[in-house]
Amino acid sequence: MGLCLIFLGYVIGFSIYPNGGGIAGLLIAVVIWFVMSLVSYFAGDSILLSMSGAKEITHDIHPQLFNIVEEMKIAANLPFMPRVYIIDDPAPNAFATGTKPGKTSIAVTAGLLSRLNRDELQGVVAHEMSHISNRDVLFVTFAGVLLGSVVLISEVFLRSMFYSSGSSRRYRSGGKGGGQAQLIIIAVAIVFAILAPILARILYFALSRRREYLADASGVRLTRYPEGLASALESISTTDLNLASANKVTAPMYIVNPLKSEGMPLSDLTSTHPPISERIKILRGMSQGVNYLSYQKAFSLVKGQVSTIIPASGRKESEIIPIRKASVEPKKEQSQKKGAREIGDLIRAINKYIFLTCICGLKIKVPPDFNKPKLNCPRCGHELEVPLAELAAITTAVGSVIPKETEQKEKQSNLEPLTYKRQGKGWESFLCSCGKLQQISPMFSGSQVVCNNCERKIEIIN
Repeated sequence: MGLCLIFLGYVIGFSIYPNGGGIAGLLIAVVIWFVMSLVSYFAGDSILLSMSGAKEITHDIHPQLFNIVEEMKIAANLPFMPRVYIIDDPAPNAFATGTKPGKTSIAVTAGLLSRLNRDELQGVVAHEMSHISNRDVLFVTFAGVLLGSVVLISEVFLRSMFYSSGSSRRYRSGGKGGGQAQLIIIAVAIVFAILAPILARILYFALSRRREYLADASGVRLTRYPEGLASALESISTTDLNLASANKVTAPMYIVNPLKSEGMPLSDLTSTHPPISERIKILRGMSQGVNYLSYQKAFSLVKGQVSTIIPASGRKESEIIPIRKASVEPKKEQSQKKGAREIGDLIRAINKYIFLTCICGLKIKVPPDFNKPKLNCPRCGHELEVPLAELAAITTAVGSVIPKETEQKEKQSNLEPLTYKRQGKGWESFLCSCGKLQQISPMFSGSQVVCNNCERKIEIIN
C-alpha cells in the first residue's frame, strides 16, 4: 500500500510537470500520509469513539462487562486496563481501538449486552482484547490511513482534471511529438489514479480478514472455550440490524461487518470480514485444544486445502491448552420488548439516571436534573424519597432541601482540598472522602483527578 501511494504521487506529479514534477508529487504524497498518520496516532481513537457515539462506563454501570474485560486483560498479560465503552444501538457488535499500549479502548453495543450470556460476551471481549495484544488496532489504523491518503490524492487529481479548463495549455511542451507524449503520460496517470484506490482497498480488506482470523485464534486461547465465541458470532449474524454509526471506513474495525444492508460482497476480495459461517466452523472444529496449532489444523480442514493463517512462531507451539467446560449461565432467551427495555435502562444508567423501585413493583427512572426531594409513584401514588446524594446537580437556587450533615461535609471538603501522594510508578488505589475507590495507572502524568461519584477534585502529588 505504501508503494502504491508513492508511485501514485510520482505519476501524478510527472504528468503535471515532467521536469522534476515526479519527485515533487512523491514528496507531497508522503507529507499527506505523514500528517494524516499523526492525526490518527494521537486522536484517531477519540475520533472513532466520538463518531460511534460511545460512552465510557465504570464498574457500577455494568459490573459483568467490566469484570470480563479485567479477566481478559489479565489473561492476555496486558499491563494496562483498556477503557470500557457502550454504544447506544440495538445492533449487536463490538470493536477495539487505540494506538498506544496505555491508551486502548473496547466498545460494545447495548444490543450485544442484551443478547449474549457470559460465555458469549467473554468470547467477544477476548477477540477484541486479542486485537489489542496483537497490535492489530495500530496496524489497521495505519493501513486505513494509507488507504485514505491514496483515495484522497486520486480524488483531488481526477476532479482537477475534470474541472480544469486550461489544462490543454499547461501540457503543451512545444512540439507535436512532445504534446502526444504528454497526453499518453496524462492518460497513464488517470488510469492509475482510478486503479490505485481499488488496489489499496483490496489490500486493506485482505489484511483486515487475516487479522480477524488471528484474533479468533488468540481470543479462544484466552477464554479456553471456542464455543463461546462461535455462539456469539452465530447470535450476531442472525440480526439484520445496521449499526447506525458505522460506515465503510470504520466497518473493518468491528468483530462482524456492521453494514448488513450492503448485502454480500461480489467476492472475497471485496469483503472486510471472513464469512461468519466459516469462522464458526473453524472454532467448532478445535476439538483437541485451543492452541494455535489446533486452530491452524481446523482452518486448513474447513478451507479444504493446506492454507497457512498462523505465523510460523505460533505453529511451533507444543503446549496443549485444554478446552474448559461451559459456565452454568444459560443462553439468553427473552422477548424483543424486554430486550429493548434492558437496553433503555442501561443507557439511562450511563447518563446517570436514578432507579427507584416502588412497593407496587414499578421501576421509576429519575433523570439527573430532577430537583425535588420526593416524588409520587404514577401507578399507586406512594410517596418515594429521592436520594439527594445520587443526583447529578442539586442547588439551593431551585429550592432543594439539602440535609445539614451533607451540607456540612461539602463545606468542609471545599475548605480542605483533598490531596494524595504517589508511592511509586505502578498502579495505585486510594479512597476519596466520599468512600469511592480511585485508581491511578502507571501512565498517569496529570496533577489531579476528579471523583466520578462526588465530582470532587483530588490533587496528585508526585
